Amino acid sequence: MTIKKVGVLGCGLMGSGIAQVSATAGYDVTVLEQEQPFLDKGFAGIEKSLAKFAEKGNLKEPVETVRGRLKGTTSAQALADCDIVIEAIIENIEEKKKTFSALDAIVKKDAIFASNTSSISITEVAAATKRPDRFVGLHFFNPVPLMKLVEVVRTIATSDQAFETAYEFGKSLGKVPVRTSDKTGFIVNRLLVPYLLDAIRAYEEGVGSIPDIDNAMKLGCGYPMGPFTLLDFVGLDTTYYITHVMFDEFKERRFASPPLLKRMVMAGWYGRKTGKGFYDYTDPNNPVPNKF
Repeated sequence: MTIKKVGVLGCGLMGSGIAQVSATAGYDVTVLEQEQPFLDKGFAGIEKSLAKFAEKGNLKEPVETVRGRLKGTTSAQALADCDIVIEAIIENIEEKKKTFSALDAIVKKDAIFASNTSSISITEVAAATKRPDRFVGLHFFNPVPLMKLVEVVRTIATSDQAFETAYEFGKSLGKVPVRTSDKTGFIVNRLLVPYLLDAIRAYEEGVGSIPDIDNAMKLGCGYPMGPFTLLDFVGLDTTYYITHVMFDEFKERRFASPPLLKRMVMAGWYGRKTGKGFYDYTDPNNPVPNKF
C-alpha cells in the first residue's frame, strides 16, 4: 500500500508536530480538531517552527510549499480518503475509542489507523473499530520535528502489511523507527518511567538535592538532562497518569507513583507548562529548584 494522504487527529503539541513532519516529507495532510481556535493555534505553531527550520537551512523546500500541503478541518468527513490516520488527542482511552469508532465508518476501509499513545493499550483501542488488522501504534516523541525516534507498535491482530507499511512510513518522515509490541509502556516508557520514579524516591529518602541528582545523572551517565528537568518537561500530570496505567498492568512498585509526585499533581504543579514543578519557572531561563 502506498501512503499519499495523511490524517492527523488533534492539533496540540504532538498533533501539530506530526502534521508538520508529514507535510515536510511531502505528504498531503489534513488535521482534524473539534474547534477552529485549536486549529488556528496549532497552525500558528507549525508556521513558527517551519520558519526556524528555514532560517537554519534545514528545510529543503520553501515554507510556503510545505504549508500548502497542510489543511485544517473540523469535519471528520474530510478524512474520508486518507491512507493513514494518526491520533494525537487526550490520553483517555474512552475518548480514543469513541473517536476511532466514529471514524471507522467514514475513512476508507483499507486505510491504516494509528495511535500516538505513550501508554494505553493499542489492542483495546483497535477493538473499537472493524479494522484491528490495520491498526498500529505510532509513538512519536516531543518535540516531534526534532526527535528522531518513533516506536511502531504491533498488536496480536495487526497484519504484516499494515505493520510494515507503518514502519516504512516512519522512515519516510526522516525518523528512526523501532519495532515493538503492544506491551504497556512499549520500549521507552517501560525503561524510562521506573528511572524517573526512582529519582523522586531518592529525593524523598534524602539521597541528594534536586539539582545534585540532576547533575549526577547528566555528568555521570551522559544524559542530556537530569530526571527532574525531564519530569518537568514531560509534565508531572502526564507522568502521574502513565504510572496508573503501568501499575494497573504490572502491579509492581517500580511503576507506582511516589507520594511526592501525587501531591504535586494534586496541587496543580505540572512542571514547565504551569510554571511550577520540581523547579520554579518564574524566570524560564533560570529555573530555581523548589524545596519540599
